[in-house]
Amino acid sequence: MSATFHTRTCSAILVAAGSSQRMGFDKLASPLAGVPVLRRTLDAFLAADSIAEVVVVCPEDRWDLLGGGFSKPVRRVPGGANRQDSVAAGLAALSENADLVAVHDGARPLVSPDDIDRCVAAAMEHRAAALARRVTETLKRSDTDGFSAGAVSREKLWFMETPQVFEITLLREAYAAVAAQELAVTDEVSALEAVGARVKFVESGHPNLKITTPADLALAEALLR
Repeated sequence: MSATFHTRTCSAILVAAGSSQRMGFDKLASPLAGVPVLRRTLDAFLAADSIAEVVVVCPEDRWDLLGGGFSKPVRRVPGGANRQDSVAAGLAALSENADLVAVHDGARPLVSPDDIDRCVAAAMEHRAAALARRVTETLKRSDTDGFSAGAVSREKLWFMETPQVFEITLLREAYAAVAAQELAVTDEVSALEAVGARVKFVESGHPNLKITTPADLALAEALLR
């Protein structure tokens, strides 16, 4: 492990408990250049110097996809009814000596070890960091009938990605507050924002698309090749 990460320990939680209903089949089991999507995601974290262990939140059949040959400690916990519950299950399974956690979508198999390490380094400095991509496309607002109603400035706008990395105590505090307020959040950055915490954005340096449709699988395959 690189000397950069000796002083603090970061664990990873791969969230892979969803049903893949929009795909019509299990996207995490789909072969991507001959390797299941979920295993490709795991391999990126095994290759990242900053990550000491990985907890995969998934059902048993997806765990079986991973095979073995892990270069770091990897274990499974079952997921919950929603993302928040699944992340909470992963948090409960982390080693006691970990003080940072990287939460990542199992369906983002192209994440690079370098981007993971940069995100962890930013969290070590700022307590919370998230991989993100600047909005570069032209944005338009529509009226209620779907016609153009003006431009939207893309300045300071970002597409959120994962991993999202936090001090474990900070993320647990945020999720406790979200639960107490009965809020529903779609990612961990939203949970942090709900308690007024700031999250440093780290611009992704590599493609990091989320597999959501069959077209995404085809694009990911093309990028790998």
